[in-house]
Order: sequence, then C-alpha cells, then structure tokens
Amino acid sequence: MSQLAELETTDLMPDDDRAALAPEQSGIGEVSQTRLMIRRFRKSKLAVISGIILIIMYLGAVFAPFLSPNDPAQVDANYKFSKPSHLTLNGGPGICQVKQVIDPVTISSHYVTDCNNAIPLRFFGRGFEYKLFGLIPTDRHLVTVDKGKLLLFGADSQGRDIASRMVYGSRVSMTIGVLGVIIATILGSVIGTVSGYVRGPTDTVIQRVIEIIMSIPQLPLWATMAAVMPPNMSVTGRYFLMTIILSLVTWTGLARQVRGKVMSYANADYVNAAKSAGSSGSRIVLTHLVPNAASHIVAVSMLAVPTAILAETALSFLGIGMLDPAISWGVLLQDASKIDVLQQYPWVLIPALAVILCVTCFQLLGDGVRDAVDPYS
Repeated sequence: MSQLAELETTDLMPDDDRAALAPEQSGIGEVSQTRLMIRRFRKSKLAVISGIILIIMYLGAVFAPFLSPNDPAQVDANYKFSKPSHLTLNGGPGICQVKQVIDPVTISSHYVTDCNNAIPLRFFGRGFEYKLFGLIPTDRHLVTVDKGKLLLFGADSQGRDIASRMVYGSRVSMTIGVLGVIIATILGSVIGTVSGYVRGPTDTVIQRVIEIIMSIPQLPLWATMAAVMPPNMSVTGRYFLMTIILSLVTWTGLARQVRGKVMSYANADYVNAAKSAGSSGSRIVLTHLVPNAASHIVAVSMLAVPTAILAETALSFLGIGMLDPAISWGVLLQDASKIDVLQQYPWVLIPALAVILCVTCFQLLGDGVRDAVDPYS
C-alpha cells in the first residue's frame, strides 16, 4: 500500500518537482559494468588469493637484495651442494653449524651438522653491499648470520645460495613473460583489429603471414637464435632479445581472436552510425572496436603470461635461453638436469616450486579475470 501511495503521490506532483526527483529515482538499481566486473572478480576467491600471492612475489623481486642473505653470484667451494641450513630454537633462533668433510676414498664431500653451538640469526643485520632501488647504497638484509652461511634452500654446484638466487631469478623470469606479453598484446590487438575491419586483400595477406609464423617450430627457432648470438653478449642484451623473440612468436593467436571479435562488431549499429557521421576508419577502430574488444584482450593476455614464463624457464633449462652469469629460474634448474645429482642433492629442484607457484597463480588469476570481464554472462 505504501508503494502504491508513493506512486500516486508522484503522479500528482508538479512537473518541475517530478523532473527534480527523476534523476535520483533513475539511478536506483543501476550498476556500472566496471563495478559488476569487480564484484564478479571478488567472488572468485582463488583468483583474489592468487593475485595477492603474485603481488608478494613481485614485491620480493623488487626488494631482492634486501631479502637475500647472501650474494647470489658468490662462488664458494666450501659449500658445494651444501644441504639446507638446519634451523634451531636452542637459545634463540639460529642455525646449526655445518662442516665439510672430504671422503678420502671417493673424493666426495659431505657435510656434518653440529647443533650444539648454534649460530644466531641477526634480523636486519649487515651483509654484502648493494644499492636499494639502484640508488641507495646499503648493506642491511632481512636475516643474516655472523659466520658461515645461511642457506635456506641449500647451495648449488658452485656453492651459491639457492634461496638468494631464486629471489634474484624472479626478476628475470617474472618480468620477461610480462614484457613479452605486453609487446605481443599490442601487436596482436593492432594487427587483428586492422585485419578484421579492413578485410579484403589486406586481411588475406595478414592471415597468410600469421599462418606462416604459426607454422614455424619454436624450439628450432630458439636453437637457431642461440647459435647466432655472440658468445660475449651481455645479460641485458640477451634478456631483451629473448623478450622480443617471445613477443614476435606469440602475437598471432591473439590477432586471430581479435579479428573475429572485430568482424562481429563491424556491422553493429554504433559502427554504422559512426560511419554515417563521417568518422574516419582509425577513429572507429580506436574509439569503438578496440574498447569493445578490450575485455577479451585483457583476459587472453593474462592467460598468456604463464605460457611465456614457462617458455623462458624451459629454454634456459635447455641452455638456449638465459645463460650463466644471468640468474633466472631456468638457469637455476640446470643442476637438476642430471639424475645422479638430483638423487644425491634433491634440494636443487626447489626452484621448480617457484615456477609452479607463479604459473598456477597466473592461471587462476587469468581464469578469474576472464570470468569477470563478461559480467552479463
């Protein structure tokens, strides 16, 4: 009854008062597409948790020197394949002392742990010098020890700290995929939009080029690239070259998907209205077609990042991607390529856990974004 009375009261109101009330009533029940996308994304708990984990991992990459207890490039034969440090709470948080013993018969080394005289952990202690953000010189680290080495995940074949190298390796492995996908997204979006909108001979030529690129086996392509690279090429140069090659071989799939989206939009009423109003082709593409396909582009790009990370890791593991002295997760896993080493020192496989965690989080986040960008489904 109250709703009926309210409606009758509104009908009896003067036109000016009714017009003043109309905007307020018209906003009831209206929700923007952006808010719908955010609401739907929040409903995916796995996607939200994955996003938080990825933010933490990228922050770890930014503060890698501060989080690393040891210099990742420091070679120490006294800790060759040293097992992970044994943590103890005897007399406060600390690690057990480790002593290297050489077997006189097999000439192999093994390590003896002594927890009676534990080495205390120093939080925000001093260690190797570095420049925070590349600008501020400091030698403070999150956790250090006064003597010996804090090896949370053990050491590799040259006695280098695997934990510190994992944190530093995230800088390469987690950014090379993102940069490669960004370049591939730009190429795929522009070329796919042009192909779907212009059509005709231009579309035919673009599609034939895409088919040629997609038919090239990627592994022989990387092997050829590794063969033609100069052996003294800098780490930075190899990093950017790998990024460019990754983007050049991954944009084709997105271009074809964007082409299909644009072709479905090309005959829409708003596009025909823009043509009738005298809008140029570039304006129609940039103002109407690309924004309407943006949600699909974002979802596809997000799911392409883990593929790029796996590609870099696999190629570096095979020795045709990033090479030592560069630090990446694929380079760290090269020690795990030998079965005898893996059987005796299984901790060299720990960097694979970082790859699995990062790729899984990106896939779950991509699934959440893909569902969120279509809130009306």
